[in-house]
Amino acid sequence: MVDGPVVAVRGEAYREVPPELARFTVTATARDRSREAVLSRLAERAAAVRVLLDAAEPAVDRRETGDLRVWPQTRRSGERVVAWHGSVGTTVTVTDFTALGELMLRLADQDQVEIAGPWWSLRPDSPAHRDARHAAIADALARAREYAEALGARVTALLELADTGPAPQPMFARAAFAGGGGAESGGPPELDLDPQPQSVHAAVEARFTISEPVLG
Repeated sequence: MVDGPVVAVRGEAYREVPPELARFTVTATARDRSREAVLSRLAERAAAVRVLLDAAEPAVDRRETGDLRVWPQTRRSGERVVAWHGSVGTTVTVTDFTALGELMLRLADQDQVEIAGPWWSLRPDSPAHRDARHAAIADALARAREYAEALGARVTALLELADTGPAPQPMFARAAFAGGGGAESGGPPELDLDPQPQSVHAAVEARFTISEPVLG
C-alpha cells in the first residue's frame, strides 16, 4: 500500500541525429533467348559487382545477397518460351558516407545493373536511443517536481517507471547530382547525397510519491 500522495507523469524526449548507416540495393539483370546465356551473363555481372564491392570494403559495413531469380517469358498463348530473364540482388550497408555516392555511381555504370536507395538509419544499439531514454526520464522527474512544487510539496520516491516510447523509424534519402562534373566538364560524374537526420523519440510513464501538499 502506498503511503502518501502520488503524482503520475509522462516524460518525453525528441531528438534529430545524423544517420549512422546507409543501405542501398544493387541488382544485376540479364535477358536472352538462351537460358544458359542468361545464367552465364548473370554470373559475370554479379562477379563484376562483387569486385567493385571488394574494392570498397573499408566503407562497406556488410553486404547480403538477396533473391536469385530466373524465369521464362512465354507467348501469350501456349507455353512456348521466347526469352529468359534473370536477376540477382545484393543489399549493401555503408558507414562511410563520403564514399557512398562514388560507389553507387561506379555500380550504376556497370552493364545491366540497377541501383535503388540509399535508405538512412541508425544502428539498433546507437547511443542516440539511450540518450533519448535518459532525457525522457529526466523530463518525467522534472515534471513531477514541478507538480510537487506547485502543491508546496517535494518528490520523495519513485514508485513505477514504464517505457512507452515507440521504436525509431528509419528515414529516406534525398539525393541530387552535383553541378560542374560529368561529361560536360570532362571529369567523372559526381553525386552529392544529403544524409537525412533521424528522428529519435523516447517516452516513459512514471509514478512518484510526494510529501504532504500545503493546500492552505
